[in-house]
Amino acid sequence: MRFSLTREVLLKPLQQVVNVVERRQTLPVLANLLVNVEGSKLSMTGTDLEVEMVARTDVDDAQPGETTIPARKLFEIVRALPDGSRVTLSQSGDKVTVQAGRSRFTLATLPGNDFPAVEDLDLVERIRVPEAALKELIERTAFAMAQQDVRYYLNGLLLDLREASLRCVATDGHRLALCEAPLPSGAQTRKQIILPRKGVLELQRLLEGGDREVELEVGRNHLRMRREDVTFTSKLIDGRFPDYDAVIPIGADKEVKVDREALRAALQRAAILSNEKYRGVKLEISPGQLRIVAHNPEQEEAQEEVEAETRVDGLSIGFNVTYLLDALSALREEFVIINLRDANSSALVREASHERSRHVVMPLRL
Repeated sequence: MRFSLTREVLLKPLQQVVNVVERRQTLPVLANLLVNVEGSKLSMTGTDLEVEMVARTDVDDAQPGETTIPARKLFEIVRALPDGSRVTLSQSGDKVTVQAGRSRFTLATLPGNDFPAVEDLDLVERIRVPEAALKELIERTAFAMAQQDVRYYLNGLLLDLREASLRCVATDGHRLALCEAPLPSGAQTRKQIILPRKGVLELQRLLEGGDREVELEVGRNHLRMRREDVTFTSKLIDGRFPDYDAVIPIGADKEVKVDREALRAALQRAAILSNEKYRGVKLEISPGQLRIVAHNPEQEEAQEEVEAETRVDGLSIGFNVTYLLDALSALREEFVIINLRDANSSALVREASHERSRHVVMPLRL
């Protein structure tokens, strides 16, 4: 096996696949990338047995072959080379030599046959999604995923495929984030799948903007995303996601319209004097005004006032300020609407012009 290409062209696919490779491995070969050359195409594969990433690029001076190379060592070598370097990689026996100018590195390899292959997909559904839309869906919801929760089905992101739309939903039991995008092609049948946390973060890192579409293949146990230069595959969480529609407040008829950035800045300032453990702030709502109050065990207090379009009078409700800030950061429009029912009910935070992106935050007793 042999190929040659510039440092920058090699670095991009390396960056895409190296993040999948865990630093601590149960099998030595899982610390390596599977490197394959066929014709003028180079493909590199990394996996941790849960998530697999295959990146492809064109190469020059190619001789076909396949082997596995230590992932992080190869990545660090290529990253450390000077810009514009011409990199040549050639295999001899069980060693691979990386050459660039006067630099030369020899790495040990393991046979390509030892590299684990992902199971067949057992395809259930195939849809096409604008890449920018999928990226936005994940960015607006992934922050609300649980981390290492015993309710394992919360440690991931729900993809709810509908006839004319795709929804992403995440919750950790204290807050919920939902975002929806139209699907021009639509799904054949409604299908819900849960993508695990690592798969979500890798997919989010991989997606780019632009007008192109990506293909999503849904299997019984896997999700695969195909793009010209990369293929991403992840196992799915085998579990039932909670009925998220039941969590969205009904009858929250008390409405507060407020400038998103003004509210975000006021919350950030008030949070400085909030209780470090509970991160609680109280929202006190009166006609035309939203007051934010924070206390801590040292008897310190912060008060902020923000102009608001509201007729609500005398409502006081507590929230975890981090959850409110996360929700506001995920929204894009200048004005947001907070829908409330009473001091003991969840708040619904959304953009003023539509409900495509919604965030539910549980109240906090202060």
